[in-house]
Amino acid sequence: MLHTVRHHVKKHLKSGEYYRVLLMRTVGNFLILSALFMIGKTFYQPAREEARYLLDNYLNKKYVLAGTNEAKKSAELPQPGGLSKLLNLKQVEILAPADPEYSIVIPKIGANSRIIPNVNAANPDEYLADLKEGVAQTLGTHNPGEGGHIFLFAHSADNIFDVGTYNAVFYLLYKLDTGDQVNIFYKNHRYIYNVIGKKIVDPTEVNYLTRQTTSEFLTMQTCYPPGTTLKRLLVFAVPAK
Repeated sequence: MLHTVRHHVKKHLKSGEYYRVLLMRTVGNFLILSALFMIGKTFYQPAREEARYLLDNYLNKKYVLAGTNEAKKSAELPQPGGLSKLLNLKQVEILAPADPEYSIVIPKIGANSRIIPNVNAANPDEYLADLKEGVAQTLGTHNPGEGGHIFLFAHSADNIFDVGTYNAVFYLLYKLDTGDQVNIFYKNHRYIYNVIGKKIVDPTEVNYLTRQTTSEFLTMQTCYPPGTTLKRLLVFAVPAK
């Protein structure tokens, strides 16, 4: 009788230990999958943009602005063959402005997005919603052609886990170098700017928003490094001569 009781107790203990281990493994697997999901959600868009940029460089792909002489010449080029033809990959892609009323086109990085005017950069409820739709022009700064400071920002999030939910148009902004061209379309008029420099700053450094200039000056801001909210990257440009 005593032997039977001991046998049932041991069996019960083993059964309880089994379910305890099973529960711990289930919770552990859930946490791992949740972490992988959050990492994927956060870095999917930056990784996709980086992959596109690398592929474009490998294929020597160019982005050209619609209506320019370069676009007309590209239409006369022979069609690509080999792998590019097989995968239906274009060697030249023509970018028409997303919205001729207000948009930005940066050929070097294949960026093309509408610009949302007069966005309050101090109100997250306002700018976070707008940044899902395009690039924001900061309230209180100037528009192209007005001779003042234009401040545009995109890919800004309230925390690292939300970065992937915003548009990817400025993810590759850090690849711009001095002399690269930025096109802004405002009220059906094209304004051309050339990059003159860039700078990485802390998120608390907001004095660049209120920059005073005696001539037209463009500042573009994004989060840096891509996929994080640790710093801010500022790219500066002036009207092309």
